[in-house]
Amino acid sequence: MLRAYKFLMRPTVRQARALTEMLRDHCSLYNGALQERRDAYRHASKTSIKYGNQSAQLKEIRALDPEHQGRWSFSSQQATLRRLDKVFAAFFRRVRNGEKPGYPRFKGAGHFDTVTFPRDGDGCRWDSTPQDPATRVRFQGVGHVKVHQHRPVKGRVKTISVKREGRCWYIVLACDEVPAVPLPATGSIVGIDMGTVYFFTDSDGLHVQNPRFLETMAKELAAAQRHLATFPKGTKRRTKPHRVAARKVAKLYARARRQRADHHHKQALALVRDHDVIGHEKLNTAGMTKAPASKPDPEQPGAFLSNGAAAKAGLNRSILDAGWGQFLRILANKAESAGRRVVPVEARNTSRTCPLAAGGCGHVSNGNRVTQAKFECLKCGFVENADRVGALNVLHRVGLALCATA
Repeated sequence: MLRAYKFLMRPTVRQARALTEMLRDHCSLYNGALQERRDAYRHASKTSIKYGNQSAQLKEIRALDPEHQGRWSFSSQQATLRRLDKVFAAFFRRVRNGEKPGYPRFKGAGHFDTVTFPRDGDGCRWDSTPQDPATRVRFQGVGHVKVHQHRPVKGRVKTISVKREGRCWYIVLACDEVPAVPLPATGSIVGIDMGTVYFFTDSDGLHVQNPRFLETMAKELAAAQRHLATFPKGTKRRTKPHRVAARKVAKLYARARRQRADHHHKQALALVRDHDVIGHEKLNTAGMTKAPASKPDPEQPGAFLSNGAAAKAGLNRSILDAGWGQFLRILANKAESAGRRVVPVEARNTSRTCPLAAGGCGHVSNGNRVTQAKFECLKCGFVENADRVGALNVLHRVGLALCATA
């Protein structure tokens, strides 16, 4: 299996300054390569430059600028160029598919936060022994940096990334050949229905509360953002106080992000421990949180009709705050490590179908769901919580999927 391990680094002041310079120089390389591609396409008869062309120039670039580019790992600079190449590949794929292209942008110094080393020992070496609490990682041009290794690393370290989050530094190890640790069989199969009122409801009737981390700190976050707005761009006030205010907003978002991830890990682990098979709906969160299209007013040119954007924005915030996509990814990873099975099923009409798994009739109708919380079948009169009905229908579809693959 492939797994990633993320550990907090504890660099000295000098090492933190060197890590910042490494990010800055890789950002400069990224932006320079992007500018070269733009210029070649615009001024050289739409010539396309690939990764191989730019990688071949690295030796010359390092020789011309030994103070900035020459001091860092050659392979990490190649990884930065590959990163740009992937961005352009995704751009051209969107163009071919008729989607909104989104031309690649230049990275600001504060928005380029990751440098990758493609191989352990090439520009970066992970120095760790199971019994040694003083774990360190060595970066070319930086030195040996202390790492808070809170759990053992299993498998073979393939790539190493250094990542900056706010004022903290992290190391991310991508490992392969990670062994699975199967849990004892329980013989239990469960379906879960994701929601915003409850984080999820399972087919046994268990409701897991939605913590709403961003909503909880909404007042504090709004006050910090109002203070940040008093430092507009292009003014003399946009100096050190602005950086302090921006850091405050970033810390609040980071706290919510950590709390959300912790909640997801705990709930996913509980499901994996208690059930052999876990079913969930296939959710397109990107489509579900898309802003509604504008409605031009046919009677007044230049005017628009109400399209419910304000109400939809509130729903979008709730969905994104719940973080369904991240939770389902964590659940799939934990299930794979524990020898469990996760089965995604079609989400259509799960909350409008009278559940056969609970003795219902299988009737499908929009009118079956009386309110957000109540389900009452128009045909047979079956009454149940609407979220549990969705989970029961997921469970039924999981059973059909298992029978089809048996």
